[in-house]
Amino acid sequence: MTNGVAAKNLKYVSLIVLIAQTTALVLILRYSRTQKHEGPRYLSSTAVVMAEIVKLVTCILVLFYNHGWRWTSFLGEINAEVIQKRRETLKVAVPAVLYVIQNNLLFLALSKLDAATYQVTYQLKILTTAFFSVTMLGRSLNRLKWLALILLTGGVALVQMPAGGAAKSAGSGNTSDGNTSDSIVGLLAVLAACFSSGFAGVYFEKILKTTNVSLWMRNLQLAFFSIFGGFLMCWLYDYEAIQKDGFLQGYNTIIWIVVMLQAYGGLVIALVVKYADNILKGFAVSLSIILSSFASWFLLGDFTPSLMFAAGATIVIVSTFMYGYESKTVKPPHTAHTFDRTSKEDVAKEPLHAV
Repeated sequence: MTNGVAAKNLKYVSLIVLIAQTTALVLILRYSRTQKHEGPRYLSSTAVVMAEIVKLVTCILVLFYNHGWRWTSFLGEINAEVIQKRRETLKVAVPAVLYVIQNNLLFLALSKLDAATYQVTYQLKILTTAFFSVTMLGRSLNRLKWLALILLTGGVALVQMPAGGAAKSAGSGNTSDGNTSDSIVGLLAVLAACFSSGFAGVYFEKILKTTNVSLWMRNLQLAFFSIFGGFLMCWLYDYEAIQKDGFLQGYNTIIWIVVMLQAYGGLVIALVVKYADNILKGFAVSLSIILSSFASWFLLGDFTPSLMFAAGATIVIVSTFMYGYESKTVKPPHTAHTFDRTSKEDVAKEPLHAV
């Protein structure tokens, strides 16, 4: 009974921390854009790599501490959980590989679609996450919950919709020329990214909930593989810039705060996935988008809420209450064969990826 209460408390605490972390991250990123900066700006691809390195080092230190700072004991766990269970370890590489694929698909989609179409279609990752939660984890969602998820998708799309002419200027311009083939390629790319995001998130959730490996060890494994994926992204998209101005070009105190927030945000996400689920994570991130926008309006003055934003924010809040409404009904007995915790979960990467 005590363990159940502790797990429930961890679920809500982790969700609150995730909302706070994501809101803070968005605010600091926006603040960094308002700063006058001489010389080259930092590369987001290198920030992702540095965040994964920070996460890896943190996990190593925590595991080392758990073993009483005994090196032999720590290496013994690494050998038992990583070396001796190579097949289980390689399973964690799947989300990292999907992260790289997802980012490449998103780059392709951004080059083919205008910003409005991209933002709207990319929110379908909320529904793909729910789909994989049902098919892979056996989670049960009634009609009200599906309706709430559909409303959440639409609400987030409205909140994220670029204002005014930004929708057209943000794209590559191909769609304005009526290039139907480019539009189809872009849509297929973003849809594939949505399925990649949903599958990777639920797959990692299944790993966390079906094994007895500690959360820190799983995060260590995920960070290890993600570092390689991050370096690949650096090589694919920013090789010349890194060669010219260095890997840490443009880094200052604010950027290092961003890196730390991304790193520890990744650890919080794993906690949410472990004790809640990916659908709940999606709701938490959606609420943080609204909170960060309002905070940006009050604190930075770089955002002006529109009628569309207000409508989207209202829909997101209503959908959140709709999804949690069933918690007032009598729940069926828990069985060991289901992952249904009357929660929900999301994705990424964007491990991994905060976009």
